[in-house]
Amino acid sequence: MSRRVVVTGMAGVTALGNDWPTIRARLHAGETAIRRMDWDYYTGINAKLAAPIPDFSVEQRYSRKQLRTMGRVSRLAVSATEQALTEAGLLGEAMLKSGRCGVSYGSSFGSVAPILSFAELMKDGASGTLNATSYVQVMSHTAAVNIALFFGMTGRIIPTSTACTSGSMAIGYAYEAIQAGKAEVMIAGGGEELDISDVAVFDTLFATSTNNDNPGLTPRPYDVARDGLVIGEGATTLILEDREHALARGAAIHAEVVGFGTNCDGHHATQPQASTMEAALRLALDDSGLPADAIGFVNGHGTATEAGDIAESEATHAVFGDGMPIHSLKSYFGHTLGACGALEAWLGIEMMRERSFVPTVNLAEVDPRCAPLDYVMKDARRLETEFLMSNNFAFGGINTSLIFRLA
Repeated sequence: MSRRVVVTGMAGVTALGNDWPTIRARLHAGETAIRRMDWDYYTGINAKLAAPIPDFSVEQRYSRKQLRTMGRVSRLAVSATEQALTEAGLLGEAMLKSGRCGVSYGSSFGSVAPILSFAELMKDGASGTLNATSYVQVMSHTAAVNIALFFGMTGRIIPTSTACTSGSMAIGYAYEAIQAGKAEVMIAGGGEELDISDVAVFDTLFATSTNNDNPGLTPRPYDVARDGLVIGEGATTLILEDREHALARGAAIHAEVVGFGTNCDGHHATQPQASTMEAALRLALDDSGLPADAIGFVNGHGTATEAGDIAESEATHAVFGDGMPIHSLKSYFGHTLGACGALEAWLGIEMMRERSFVPTVNLAEVDPRCAPLDYVMKDARRLETEFLMSNNFAFGGINTSLIFRLA
């Protein structure tokens, strides 16, 4: 019999705060993290908007030795993990070093700054900034490795570097590891640091919002007047645990992970396919053993891109039919890429616990090409549900779906 997997710790570092009460207040006030950036130097980039985290620093809390292998994305991830472990009552516990606690964590890639050192070497034949930790900071599994190093962990590491599904895939694989008895506890989540290169990726595809003079009015997921996404940053960590282990130590249980589905389109790197998105949602339902009508709310991916919004809505409608309540939290935080799946899972669980789901901010008129779902608009929705589905879709045609049960 497979083990039951519960969530005993949740925390994040975000552009709207680092704790749920702060974030909740700002969400319910309709406040977004979108800002106009001082990016006039980058003349080839049309987008000037982003959702940065102001004044983030761990240099006063962590030693130089601890920080030397960490770029910004790892510092965000380690900070979020420290908070989550504290909430779970596991910080400093022997369990972390027992070999029965693992890390499943992702980001699109590592920190960008050290890449300049390698580029300097290739261009000029030598680099004055390349050092022994440059590669560790830039490698795609840097967040997972630095978490393990910081907390002295000796269990399995599952690095997920799958762009916008990195965080949700990490949670899903951590869930499966505990289910299969390969670990008692898993640190799971995702992070991303803000860099102009992230913006350039989408800007070259004409997928970024250029409403540069009105940062409070964009992005607009599912809206007929949307003009693209906005890049953000952050990190979120969930502590997943075997239910019996959690109960034995008297841990508070926030939610249970009951379903996970993932697949890929096998069609095109950047053109989403509604049919395989739908299949991923059905895989999660099959894994949970639940009928579609058990799900009371969907945390949508909602990037505010035309192709993505439409395909996602069609897939969701194919599974649930008319009227499924759905929102997109990217309207507040921007698209945090590797962090978004974990961030949205955390906040989705918090909203399910409080029976109140915030609307998609800036959504005024649903694009008629989007399928007929119940798009939560303008005001928060009071809603009781035992089960929440959280979906993410990434470049490369990678699809993920998670289902959480209210504890």
